[in-house]
Amino acid sequence: MAQTICERTLEMEKLTLSPRAMHCADTRGRQQPEPACSVRTAYQRDRDRILHCSSFRRLKHKTQVFLSPEGDHYRTRLTHTLEVVQIARTIARALRLNEDLTEAIALGHDLGHTPFGHAGERALNEVFEGGFRHYEHSLRVVDKLEKDGRGLNLTYEVRDGIVHHTTGEQACTLEGRIVRLADKIAYLNHDIDDAVRAGVMAESDIPLDVRTTLGERKSQRIDTLVRSVIANSEETIAMALDVEQALAELNRFMFKNVYTNPVCKGEEKKAEGLIKQLFFYFAENPNELPSNYWQISIEEGASRAACDYVASMSDGYVLSVYQKLFIPTAWLENGLGT
Repeated sequence: MAQTICERTLEMEKLTLSPRAMHCADTRGRQQPEPACSVRTAYQRDRDRILHCSSFRRLKHKTQVFLSPEGDHYRTRLTHTLEVVQIARTIARALRLNEDLTEAIALGHDLGHTPFGHAGERALNEVFEGGFRHYEHSLRVVDKLEKDGRGLNLTYEVRDGIVHHTTGEQACTLEGRIVRLADKIAYLNHDIDDAVRAGVMAESDIPLDVRTTLGERKSQRIDTLVRSVIANSEETIAMALDVEQALAELNRFMFKNVYTNPVCKGEEKKAEGLIKQLFFYFAENPNELPSNYWQISIEEGASRAACDYVASMSDGYVLSVYQKLFIPTAWLENGLGT
């Protein structure tokens, strides 16, 4: 019998991937079993489902670090995601790990991020009972919220990589662990780029020992980090000790000089106030939620539905909904609400 394209791809994985790679033929499967596709593997289908979902498209209007920056070249949550994908795939290919699985995890890792970046996450964490963590919400998005409550029905390995991409327990696959490290490599370096563009810092402000170890420019730093991961990863994903220490020092520098800088974060208290006010409003008025979120309020409670709805919003949509609910129309018409 002639093999399908998918079967040929699975056969090629056996021949070319590392024994430590997660072969798609060995997946633990989906929560709801589905017939196999004759063209795409399960991980390729997961990648495509994420790429075409509504939550992924909304990332282009969600803050990375700078709230409403003036200029077209600042990162958004979408461009951050694409940079993570590029770094993660480069590492996965060099280590002969599964690129399709790596790409799917990287594309989905931030689907649960709130509007206004980590300011929105902090706000929902303070008001939603049980707390709010974007990595857990990313899993809820793909499991429950997408496709009008049906979810994307992704494979176990992609779901595991998404929920373990940032903190706590490591992902069960090396591909998931690559995404976790690629996320950090990407955001630290592109946030430096944006901070320099905003006049918050200069690259020469980075500690000398970090620049000596990693490089003076973004491209040099990323190249050093990626090469170190490739050279030092075997049973797990790792980098040379001096490079790891330099990355940790760079992380501390960024938290001190950028992530808590008033130029970057001066408006965040206002953003947090918007998020909290919208959460309380919809928790108290679940009948005003869109139909799919109203159904969640019936099944899981109004607070859960309000949290899901507000977390899904883009930055601009938060402002639009806030104006509609809380700013008198006459003020808007007379320019008093802007």
